[in-house]
Amino acid sequence: MSHFEYKNGELHAESASLRQIAERFGTPCYVYSRAALTAAYRAFDAAFAGHDHLVCYAVKANSNLAVLNLFARLGSGFDIVSGGELQRVLGAGGDPAKVVFSGVGKSAEEMREALAAGILCFNVESEAELARLSRVAARAGGTAAVSLRVNPDVDPRTHPYIATGLRQNKFGVPYRDALDLYRRARELPNIAISGIGCHIGSQLTDVTPFVAALDRILELADRLQADGIALAHVDIGGGLGIRYHDESPPRVEDYASALAPRLGRRALKLLLEPGRVLVGHAGVLLTRVEYLKRGPEKNFAVVDAAMNDLMRPALYDAWHDVLPVSRAGRSGGAPYEIVGPVCESGDFLARGRTLELREAELLAVMAAGAYGMSMSSNYNTRPRAAEVMVDGGDTYLVRERETVAQLLARETILP
Repeated sequence: MSHFEYKNGELHAESASLRQIAERFGTPCYVYSRAALTAAYRAFDAAFAGHDHLVCYAVKANSNLAVLNLFARLGSGFDIVSGGELQRVLGAGGDPAKVVFSGVGKSAEEMREALAAGILCFNVESEAELARLSRVAARAGGTAAVSLRVNPDVDPRTHPYIATGLRQNKFGVPYRDALDLYRRARELPNIAISGIGCHIGSQLTDVTPFVAALDRILELADRLQADGIALAHVDIGGGLGIRYHDESPPRVEDYASALAPRLGRRALKLLLEPGRVLVGHAGVLLTRVEYLKRGPEKNFAVVDAAMNDLMRPALYDAWHDVLPVSRAGRSGGAPYEIVGPVCESGDFLARGRTLELREAELLAVMAAGAYGMSMSSNYNTRPRAAEVMVDGGDTYLVRERETVAQLLARETILP
């Protein structure tokens, strides 16, 4: 079920008019549906109901406090990759005892903050990180629960920029080294082995790589058990894809039924780190046409959103559907490049889309809830967009639009 639908020729988020939202809050503007977020989380959680599990939402996908607070209220844990994301989770009311800390470059200060907060587990990604974490925990007079993120060398069949489980990737401990590193971890002071995990990439649309990675991790878990190293959980990461254009990702239920039974009789809690699949379809980016520019080879619709607002098309050549907010009186159209004002030829939101457009036309860039606002920047001194949450017919501003004055306030000139 889509929570963004046309009603009387006008696109709505739940019961709220996107045209009225744009008039009230301006553009560019991210709009999220509370009902879509809630339904996606509950469907994912329910799919694994037959096995002891914890859903740890991947904060990097969309880190707005209102989104995090909604998931926390639903019982979610969180997968973080920075100290800043930890502070967001805590500020949103998240339970630190349900937080796993991933990432290849954790600083000593980030480790101290996470230990003080009482997080569930550190997903350790190198021998050097394990040694540092032991020292930091010792100085803090505490114990760090760890899980090695093991690189299973499985091809996720996704864009190379978001593949993370191959030998050439920077992520995780090489599979061949993991057993020895667990043995070293067992001897380190202030380290408690908690689990084992992997994460092979993002926007995967086939369960086969997930199954292959989990089988390799479980094989290693059995070897650890035989070596006297007990594990409490296995973390299979996230990465389940969504449909942007013509992809055919598996249903969440099929994903769960392919993975959970493989644990068999092993007494391991299952940790999952979904991100995009929970928030991707729950958000759109509203933008308005500034100019229509007809060129000798292409027609351009110059809109007020740009690559700094939504990086995915420029970075990955990613597809997002683009819909007119009003479709009244439409009879045809022409192919347009949907581009922004940023001074880069890579500044586009969509290419070759057949639309009937006018200046001041309001457009909705669909499936923009994941890696939209969280990857945005201030390139060209462009203030970042507002964010709005819709709940039924009610709308709430959950992030104010930045101003240029705010961007300049933290800078100084030389005396």
